[in-house]
Amino acid sequence: MRALTWQGRGNVSVETVPDPVVEQPNDVVIEVTSTAICGSDLHLYEVLGPFLTPGDVLGHETMGVVVERGSEAGDLQVGDRVVVPFNISCGSCWMCSRGLFAQCETTQVREQGKGASLFGYTSLYGAVPGGQAELLRVPQAQFGPIKVPEGVPDERYLYLSDILPTAWQAVKYADVAEGDTLAVFGLGPVGQLVARIGLLNGCRVIGVDLVPERLALAAAHGVEAIDIDDSEDAVEAVLAATGGRGADGTVDAVGMEAHGSPVAEKAIGLVGHLPDKLAKPLTDKLAIDRTAALVAAIKSVRRGGTVSVSGVYGGEVDPMPMMEMFDRGITMRLGQCHVRRWTDEIREVLDRSEDVLGVESLATHRLPLESAPEAYEMFQQKKDGCVKVVLRP
Repeated sequence: MRALTWQGRGNVSVETVPDPVVEQPNDVVIEVTSTAICGSDLHLYEVLGPFLTPGDVLGHETMGVVVERGSEAGDLQVGDRVVVPFNISCGSCWMCSRGLFAQCETTQVREQGKGASLFGYTSLYGAVPGGQAELLRVPQAQFGPIKVPEGVPDERYLYLSDILPTAWQAVKYADVAEGDTLAVFGLGPVGQLVARIGLLNGCRVIGVDLVPERLALAAAHGVEAIDIDDSEDAVEAVLAATGGRGADGTVDAVGMEAHGSPVAEKAIGLVGHLPDKLAKPLTDKLAIDRTAALVAAIKSVRRGGTVSVSGVYGGEVDPMPMMEMFDRGITMRLGQCHVRRWTDEIREVLDRSEDVLGVESLATHRLPLESAPEAYEMFQQKKDGCVKVVLRP
């Protein structure tokens, strides 16, 4: 089959690799019909390269049709149309029974001290081949894959794989109610969906970004879009818009590679050029993130408010404004999305006749799988108004 593979820092290519097969009784293999590039994939493109091996298949936003099944694959049958959550969870262990699917004890990568295995996401998370490919082997298929109806475009349901549940969880974690103000830092694909879900829930939504296309897209959906690339100015803008009090809840939808952190950016760049033997421990145990968006989210939430973090972070020595966090009595909630915890709620919205969240029009670029290397570069550099890329194998 053809698949998008990692070859080195800033270097991915589409190669011919062996077809996946059923390896365990609870596996299925799907023929991929749509797969998307996620902002988290860009961390692999640069920062998390030391934990990848040339030839690793990337991608974790995938849907398709079951073409092969193991004997214990639950009620899935050949021919079923499914979306595959990015985290691999069994649905029945101690963690899963409490809705903590991203911490599944059956698929935890204990040797790395990490949570549930993820598709296409480094040796830290199990080195499981990803879905930017023609075929995908899906472990724990008795629980993970979500069956979706025929007769509707892939993009109505594709984002159930990651960014839509991630955005849903971000709003839940922000603990905002109808009439509250929600400030969203970063208006990439997740941030756009966070904003739309906030509006759907009756919130006033303020969005902060520096990319004109993202700001325009958010504004078109009713978001109060603020064009600022300096974190201190962003905080002041949110405070000014809320009468000095701050937002009731804030969401950091950016993560470890935020603009406005020049020292951390230089440190990350230097580590990325070291040999893997040196870079791995530095990245995993001594890493420092670019935290401008996170600090802005912390400083612009009201006293007693909640900061929700959906952006991916990897550092363990990140400086934090602890005195301010303590004095202002804020709550923080963060972590990998527990995809299956939210999918039934989200389906109630997606199954409506109207595309309430605008998911079918979120992608700005739809390209063949063979164009994936160019798409990665375009997405990373924000060229051609790129907000979201969907690949068709």
